[in-house]
Amino acid sequence: MIQSETLELLEWHRLCQHLSTFAATKLGAIVARALPIPSTLEESKELLAQTKEVYQLESRLTPGLSFEGIQDIGDSLERAELQGILSGEELLAIATTLAGARNLRRLIDNQEDVPILTELVAELRTYPELEQEIHRCIDERAQVTDRASQKLGEIREDLRRLRSQITQKLQNIIQVKSNALQELIITQRGDRYVLPVKAPQKDAIPGIVHDTSTSGATLYIEPNSIVQMGNQLRQAVKREQVEEEAIRRNLTTQVAEFKTDLEKLLAIVTILDLATAKARYSFWLGANPPRFINPQEQEIITLRQLRHPLLIWQQQHEQGHPVVPVDLLISPYIKVVTITGPNTGGKTVTLKTLGLAALMAKVGLFVPAREPVEIPWFSQILADIGDEQSLQQSLSTFSGHIRRISRILNAISEGTGNTSTSSVHRGEQGTGEEAGEQGAGCRGEDFSPITNHQSPVTSHQSLVLLDEVGAGTDPVEGSALAIALLKYLADHAQLTIATTHFGELKALKYDDVRFENASVEFNEATLSPTYRLLWGIPGRSNALTIALRLGLKPEVIEAAKSQVGETTDEVNQVIAGLEAQRRSQETKAAEAQKILKQAEKLYKEVSQRAAALQEREKDLRASQEIAVQKAIQEAKGEIAQVIRRLQQGKPTAQDAQKATKALSDISEKYQPAPAPKPKPGFMPKIGDRIRIPKLGQTAEVITAPDADGELSVRFGIMKMTVKLQDVESLDGQKPEPIVKTKPAPAVTPSPTPTVAIRTSKNTVDLRGKRVADAEYILDKAISEAVGQIWIIHGHGTGKLKQGVHAFLQQHPRVSHYEPAEQADGGTGVTIAHVD
Repeated sequence: MIQSETLELLEWHRLCQHLSTFAATKLGAIVARALPIPSTLEESKELLAQTKEVYQLESRLTPGLSFEGIQDIGDSLERAELQGILSGEELLAIATTLAGARNLRRLIDNQEDVPILTELVAELRTYPELEQEIHRCIDERAQVTDRASQKLGEIREDLRRLRSQITQKLQNIIQVKSNALQELIITQRGDRYVLPVKAPQKDAIPGIVHDTSTSGATLYIEPNSIVQMGNQLRQAVKREQVEEEAIRRNLTTQVAEFKTDLEKLLAIVTILDLATAKARYSFWLGANPPRFINPQEQEIITLRQLRHPLLIWQQQHEQGHPVVPVDLLISPYIKVVTITGPNTGGKTVTLKTLGLAALMAKVGLFVPAREPVEIPWFSQILADIGDEQSLQQSLSTFSGHIRRISRILNAISEGTGNTSTSSVHRGEQGTGEEAGEQGAGCRGEDFSPITNHQSPVTSHQSLVLLDEVGAGTDPVEGSALAIALLKYLADHAQLTIATTHFGELKALKYDDVRFENASVEFNEATLSPTYRLLWGIPGRSNALTIALRLGLKPEVIEAAKSQVGETTDEVNQVIAGLEAQRRSQETKAAEAQKILKQAEKLYKEVSQRAAALQEREKDLRASQEIAVQKAIQEAKGEIAQVIRRLQQGKPTAQDAQKATKALSDISEKYQPAPAPKPKPGFMPKIGDRIRIPKLGQTAEVITAPDADGELSVRFGIMKMTVKLQDVESLDGQKPEPIVKTKPAPAVTPSPTPTVAIRTSKNTVDLRGKRVADAEYILDKAISEAVGQIWIIHGHGTGKLKQGVHAFLQQHPRVSHYEPAEQADGGTGVTIAHVD
């Protein structure tokens, strides 16, 4: 009973009604309006996974999942099982439902990353043969077609013939007896064809009178000449009806054979439609998928910018006020949160918003809060919100609250809980100053309270929402009862959120680590609430301030203050100071967040530009490398052509000169452009303005630099001598150092040539090279060599050695060549003498 009461108090039925408007099928809308709430965490996770996958499909496909043609065929299936005969409309609805289900399955099967939906539609059986048979026998108007059976085709051919004969007979009568007719038309009364005859002329057309006009001036007569044909027509119509009924009975029998599978198909399609409605409603709300957390793993309840879904609907469709979001961040060791503040400040709305958020997560809906959305899975959501006054049951407000709270406690005790160790009292070693994250209702994840008393209690996974706990009776007794109740719930419920006006409840936070305070903000300047929830700060009384500003006499207010006492006034002042400090911190945090966003934007732009420049540099390097490789290949080809020309016939000095010139041309053509010469350095002159970085001064040059690089400068009334390297031009150029000229060395006679010594510089290793490549390397070595060079060609097949000798023989700079000494390689090495 308390479960249904809670749903009514939270206005769950209104949310379900809103959800149903996003359903695509009639059956989906019906189920959405009475949305079942799962009883296990696994069910909720599966429903949430379905919603996520449909949400993903809806955002990727245009126009999303289509349920066209799918209808509620449940009643038709029941009638078919009871051997009733389905109408053409019912049979056509079954056929279109089968086609729509097949299209859904095909669409989902074509997706790769929707395993839950793929597994769901894998059990769909759409019976295309039954669909084809229905469409063969039933047309788009839900009428039985002529092709349904040969007998029906023959009957309808007789019907068309009889109607044609009757119409022809009546046309003839109209032409002959037109004066006796009220109108020259053929009409019907029942299933009989008649003519409208003037009452005074009834004897002009003998027949059967089937009807009379209201005025009595017209008689509707079936002429005797067509009575027999009318009888035949009626019999044929009867035969047609019997045959149509036989065809529909046969189709109904086929439908009844597949009833179980068709009911399963209808259930699967309804599940898909419900998941689609949840995804579309979640998208409309701007909601995000929740993650179910485990309080045993010390995870924080995180609901930032949480908005009431019914208020969002009211704002969008009923021009309501903008929805003010609330932040709920609750540490795992917090079991009770007491919310204080003035009336109409939003305390009750906060309770309902959290309750609806928990229910939405349970049924697989996204929660209208900013990511990440992290909330426990509550086995029960129990609420006492509003007034249960009843004159019939002689219940006062207090009695109504107590009745409902009793049902809540009974529901908690009946549920199966899990045993856990909870800290009951903080003791002397814990203080309220240990709160860490006051603005978010958290005291830090690593906080481990030291308590004097710990006891194992049974904690049930319930969310309890209490509005004005302990109200409606004597304040002293009500406060005591509220404290005892909240402590009991701290032991037995997973989380309790309670609103109150009792000041004593605000102090529970400082005696028990499991309690936390929150309050709704109130703007004293406008005498109106802001609907913002402030964590860690208890609400203060605004009754006297509001009364004074509303015009109550000051002396009455002063008398009330004296009754309240100075202590309460001081507490209110402290709370006001905390609120002001909080507002200041929030303003600074907002400014810091704005600066952070700007920095992130700039960083993103700079990163994009840097990445673009790097990509461009990479492309340029690649293109340059390709160009260089191409130039090398072209140069090699041209050099090879020069070598081949020299190898053809007997080379002469003129040929060698031409070859040398050709190689020089090739070198100039493919030689990279020389780097630009550096810009001449700065040289200060008399009268120039210069900068002295070490002194941070600018000065005027009064003498040019001497041979030692010293110059005189003046700044202000001071003159000094500085080194050239210690100054720079006004645009940052460094001076060019002065190079001292050295005396030319005395010319000494060249030494007598010594015996050539083999080194790495005058040795060329051609082993493994092709003749053409070897010639190119050898030519370069000869052009740079003076004296002798050792050419290592090895033995091998002897082709490389022959090619080297042929090249040396025709080279103009080689006077002669000879094999090396045995110690230097013997015949595997050739020594060339270069002039």
